[in-house]
Amino acid sequence: MDDHLNEGHIAPYPHAAAGWGALKHVALNLWRERVKATDFRMLLEQNQHGGFDCPGCAWPDREHASTFEFCENGVKAVAAEATSKRATPALFARYTVTQLLQQSDYELEQHGRLTTPLAYHAETDRYQPVSWDAAFQLIAGHLNSLDNPDRAAFYASGRASNEAAFLYQLFVRAYGTNNFPDCSNMCHEPTSRGLPQTVGVGKGTVTLDDFEHADTVLIFGQNPATNHPRMLGELRDCAKRGAVIVSINPLRERGLERFTSPQHASEMLTGASTRISSMFIQPRLSGDFALIKALAKRTLELDDWAAAAGRPRILDVAFIAEHTTGFDAFTADLRAEPWELLIAESGVARDRIEALAQVFVKGANIIATWGMGLTQHRNSVQAVTMLSNLMMMRGQIGRRGAGLCPVRGHSNVQGNRTVGIEEKPGGAFLDRLGQVFQFTPPRHHGHDVVATIEAMLAGDVKVFVGLGGNFAVAAPDTPRTFEALRRCDLTVHMATKLNRSHLVHGHDALILPVLGRTEIDLQDGVAQGVTVEDSMSMVHLSYGGNQPASPDLLSETAIVARMAEATLGKFPVDWRWYAADYSRIRDAIAQVFDAFYDYNERVAKPGGFHLGVASRDRRWNTASGRAQFIVNPLDLDTPLHRARALHGDKLMTLMTTRSHDQYNTTIYGMDDRYRGVFGTRRVVFANAADIAMLGFQDGDWVDLETAWEDGVPRRADRFRLVPYDIPRGCLAAYYPETNPLVPLDSVALGAGTPTSKSIPVLLRASA
Repeated sequence: MDDHLNEGHIAPYPHAAAGWGALKHVALNLWRERVKATDFRMLLEQNQHGGFDCPGCAWPDREHASTFEFCENGVKAVAAEATSKRATPALFARYTVTQLLQQSDYELEQHGRLTTPLAYHAETDRYQPVSWDAAFQLIAGHLNSLDNPDRAAFYASGRASNEAAFLYQLFVRAYGTNNFPDCSNMCHEPTSRGLPQTVGVGKGTVTLDDFEHADTVLIFGQNPATNHPRMLGELRDCAKRGAVIVSINPLRERGLERFTSPQHASEMLTGASTRISSMFIQPRLSGDFALIKALAKRTLELDDWAAAAGRPRILDVAFIAEHTTGFDAFTADLRAEPWELLIAESGVARDRIEALAQVFVKGANIIATWGMGLTQHRNSVQAVTMLSNLMMMRGQIGRRGAGLCPVRGHSNVQGNRTVGIEEKPGGAFLDRLGQVFQFTPPRHHGHDVVATIEAMLAGDVKVFVGLGGNFAVAAPDTPRTFEALRRCDLTVHMATKLNRSHLVHGHDALILPVLGRTEIDLQDGVAQGVTVEDSMSMVHLSYGGNQPASPDLLSETAIVARMAEATLGKFPVDWRWYAADYSRIRDAIAQVFDAFYDYNERVAKPGGFHLGVASRDRRWNTASGRAQFIVNPLDLDTPLHRARALHGDKLMTLMTTRSHDQYNTTIYGMDDRYRGVFGTRRVVFANAADIAMLGFQDGDWVDLETAWEDGVPRRADRFRLVPYDIPRGCLAAYYPETNPLVPLDSVALGAGTPTSKSIPVLLRASA
């Protein structure tokens, strides 16, 4: 279906986030996915001890869980997995791949669960059933025929468990490469690369309990109501206690205005709601770094005045002296940065910056939390390190009720990285892995997502294996990514449901159907649990309870083991022995990573265990042994700056974003009710003044064209203009529809993450 034809309608949404609207859509999604009534009980097991971990977001669970530990979007994820719809071989006999490609992402999702391993046949342009043994032999044949292991790439989605991810990285390194493009490369990589420079670890420093003691919460680039709704429960409690919550985001999101908690009967029955944010700061796109630097500069000025007046210092001078290095160079850089540039680059007026600074300096216990709004820009690593600098100025790291809190998206994206899914592995990890398993892991760095696409385009990578995800649609520069995958000799995807990546295939291609998180995973007749790590470094155990969607499904762990055995035999381990009992894999993880000591015993306890984060205890795993202030100047000569100079006010900066009816690239429905969009996805949000300035009107249809310097045309056609509360010069639209506009070479410096939140574009009237 051509979803250009579905124009839908725009209508204000006057209600608070969640409330009865969320409950209505919980019921709607269970009905739409035709979830059997007997499976409704699974919701009472979601995020519970002995139950299953939500396959959606990575927000942590309370130690003492309530009866209902799920949210609207968690139900959507579970309903999609527990659906009674089936994508059987009959579907693929009915449609060619070319015909399936004409369907929308939503339609592909609605075909339901995959039931049978499938192989592509070029002569019929169809996927046809294939035996598991034949599938593994095909993979092994391709891998073993390559003249260099680096000619294969192994993608990992953050949905995979610790057990599957660890076995996967062991297989791939035993095979001989570190080519591990993963979903972290496309989201929080600037966090993973920035924080080690300052505090020595690429993770957050807080736990859920810290929110109970925080009096100030700064929220950068997040929309919790859509991306991790259970976070709103914590923010509600903070607001009820009187904590100051500040939303720092170009879009003024409904969920950060008011929230009606479905867990609190009084609010539901009376229609009451809780005000979440007391202040909204709206930087222009790509302005976060300048705003945070301006906030640091103002904090320094206030401290200067306090010191001169003999008043209590604003800065935590004791923390700075005892725990940090580089402070003098950092403050010298702050003093030298002109206010005019910081204001212009951030897009935030001086009085608003000063008001934000007043909140920051008055806070005793401050948590700074952020999402992809901070990490998908050219200067994202610099923004993350500057935010860390800012918090260190006031000693807000490594104590109760305060710290750094990056919020990951997918349920185990952080855990995958912890257990070794990393294209730039450290030497100590490789040494330990080699010692434990008696082989020599490759030492050279591998390809991340963008480098993998470039290597496929160049013909240097010929085999692509995907452990979950929807690589073709999640990646930037969609036409070039499609071309790259189609140049492969073999593409392999492990998945629960059909998606577009399966239809953008190599010469040979396999779709391997896997068990879902909600399903019973039997190995040798024994139910297996898998583990995940949430955004706050808590590791917990998950057991599915539903019957598998098909008797032909294998777990991701079993598929990895059989793929490894077909390719490597029993080198360096007996792969099937590990896959027969996942506790054996956990014991192996504990041998490689000290933080996982007594893994099986500790994870069996309700709530699991905390991995421990050195910087939380004010131990700094940096070269200096101290937390490090990092100096980063403003960069005034970027492609975005040059495009603005060339095109003037007509140049807009676009951010891609999710609708409320999607999770990552999975489209559950066509509504984005909190933003007032119903029945359509082809909308672009713009400031009303910009719409008028460009000569358009509310509701006009426009095409978007990237203003880039490589001469490659990039377009996304026919989007409806919707006036919205967004800064001048900024636009927002949904991905994956606008991913074709993201240039492949537009990445975060020092991280390689696509700059999906700062794309220079021009608008044209749609034909």
